[in-house]
Amino acid sequence: MRIIVFGNPDLSFDSLPLRILPRLEKRFPKADFRVKDPNEEWNLDGDFLILDTVEGIEQTKLFSDLKAFLPAPRLTLHDFDAYANLRFLEKLGKLPKFNILAVPPSFSEDRAFETVSALLEAFM
Repeated sequence: MRIIVFGNPDLSFDSLPLRILPRLEKRFPKADFRVKDPNEEWNLDGDFLILDTVEGIEQTKLFSDLKAFLPAPRLTLHDFDAYANLRFLEKLGKLPKFNILAVPPSFSEDRAFETVSALLEAFM
């Protein structure tokens, strides 16, 4: 399974998926983890799962539709995020089946790792 991981290592509130990634790679050696920038081309050639930090949730959660999210304010191109890119690809008809594994930014690394691992095990 291909898992696209988003996060900004320079921002503590947005780096949780990146911080738990080494442990996830060890626990799920058959998964194809790929760290991507949300503003670059992703080469989406099949089903995939996104692992990202999502504000406004209290538990790690699996989403399968963009309708569950509200767009973030976009004032400049710097505000163009993963959601905006996914919506753009959806409008173009170039968005394959996907799921988003969302983790709250307030979780500790241990709690995030355990909850993400549990959902990945159930999903895979």
